[in-house]
Amino acid sequence: MNLEKLRFNMIEQQIRPWDVLDPKVLDLLKVVRREQFVPAESKALAFMDIDVPLGHGVSMWQPKIEARALQALDLQPTDTVLEVGTGSGHLTTLLARLAAQVTSVEIVAELSAAAARNLATHHIGNVTLQVGDAANQWGEAEYDAIALTGSVPMIPEAYKNQLKVGGRLFAIVGDAPAMQAQLITRVAADRFETKVLFETAVAPLQNVAQPQRFVF
Repeated sequence: MNLEKLRFNMIEQQIRPWDVLDPKVLDLLKVVRREQFVPAESKALAFMDIDVPLGHGVSMWQPKIEARALQALDLQPTDTVLEVGTGSGHLTTLLARLAAQVTSVEIVAELSAAAARNLATHHIGNVTLQVGDAANQWGEAEYDAIALTGSVPMIPEAYKNQLKVGGRLFAIVGDAPAMQAQLITRVAADRFETKVLFETAVAPLQNVAQPQRFVF
């Protein structure tokens, strides 16, 4: 299996055609080895345009979704980031390579432990891994960027309020099969702007608050 050829094809055939053109994102995808973050039995799936199962009902996003999220967040070297849903630690590593500090929260302790091993293997030292239920809120710190790696039926207000002014929140919002990837930017203390990026469908965040729904 020619991994470098598979990586090249992933970038050129899946990611670039999805309007991911930021050189720093494309360059990063070449050096952070995606296949090292998937279960051994799933290595053949690492470069495919599918979600890769990680166990515990959790999957790694398709490569193009990770790439679009990174591009949309437009991380700067001084940024602090909150990631909700560590998974394998692959997106965590990408975030950490672009930002100053990442806090990543995972509800499944076994996944967090596996991610810690992956981060150590890749010599990532600017990530704090925490275990807990962060579906609706995590602490009170403010961040330059927040990424929710599971879908939500609506954006938790707590996370919007944890953005610094100028901060960006990436989330996939809605109910299957119709979900939208959104970028929410806090443009002032009391004002947010929302940009719809693309349509997709991913697994929901466990325990996320559900809105009241009409019953007929």
